[in-house]
Formats: sequence, structure tokens, C-alpha cells
Amino acid sequence: MSDMIVYHGGTEKVEHPVCKFGRRNLDFGQGFYVTGIRKQAADWATLVADRRKAAPIINRYHLDRDAILHEARCKVFTAYDKDWLQFIVASRRGEQVAESYDYIEGGVANDRVVDTVNLYMAGLMDENTALLRLSQHQPNNQMCILSQELIDKYLVFDGTETI
Repeated sequence: MSDMIVYHGGTEKVEHPVCKFGRRNLDFGQGFYVTGIRKQAADWATLVADRRKAAPIINRYHLDRDAILHEARCKVFTAYDKDWLQFIVASRRGEQVAESYDYIEGGVANDRVVDTVNLYMAGLMDENTALLRLSQHQPNNQMCILSQELIDKYLVFDGTETI
């Protein structure tokens, strides 16, 4: 098993993640989201904790990404490009495009790029302008596991960290 350390930020210890918990119209659908970037998980945990008036927690896991990429139905976005933009827009509009996949990875539509996505969705920015603006940003990283079987097989809880 070639594993990597990934993180999930929030306000609760999550030893046994459930993939179909949470909202459906997120960037990559209804799944369990992790990132390989600790700071990104910490920032998210802090944001959620402020809203909930709770303490931020980072859950740490070992993920066998190579095995998932080899055996599952995967979609990996390597840039904020046309394919990524169309997928995010479709997801946010409730089109359930993620249901064709077990695992999706790519950039987060966070505060650096969400204004561009929203302007494009509202018809206030054309696709070429949106893509030009998005191309100026290096994607961060999120991984969405949409299959409970993959979570149970390839994601191993490794503890929590406080921020």
C-alpha cells in the first residue's frame, strides 16, 4: 500500500467517515472530502468552527490514492480549466454529474476563484473571460470519495489534531 497523509477539517472527530453525509450540490458531489494540504484543512476547520461556535479539529488519515486511481471510476482535474468549470457549475446547479464517479480530485472553488464561478453562472461573465481569470490561479487540492466501499478499504483514520 502506497499511502499519503490527508486531512479533513471540521469540529468533530471522524473515525469512520460516511460518504453520503452532507449536501448534494457541492463542487464534487455528496461524498467525504479530504485534502493533502494541512493548512487548507485547518482553514476550513476554523471557518466551520466559527459558524458553529465550536473548537476546530483536523482529522488525519492514510489514503491509498494509487489503489483508488487503479480500481475506481475516477475524475482528476489538474487545472482550473474548461472541464473543471463546467463540472463545478453543473454540480452547483444540482445536475448530479458526480454520480458517475467513485473518486474526484481537483481544485476547490474557494474564495480565490468562487467570484469568477458565480459571475459565470449568473451570465455576467462569458466562458473565455472566466477561464482567463481562473488560469491565473494555481489549484489547491480536494479529494472527494463518493464510494463507501473505497472509504472502508483505502482510508485509514490516524488521529486528530487541534488547531
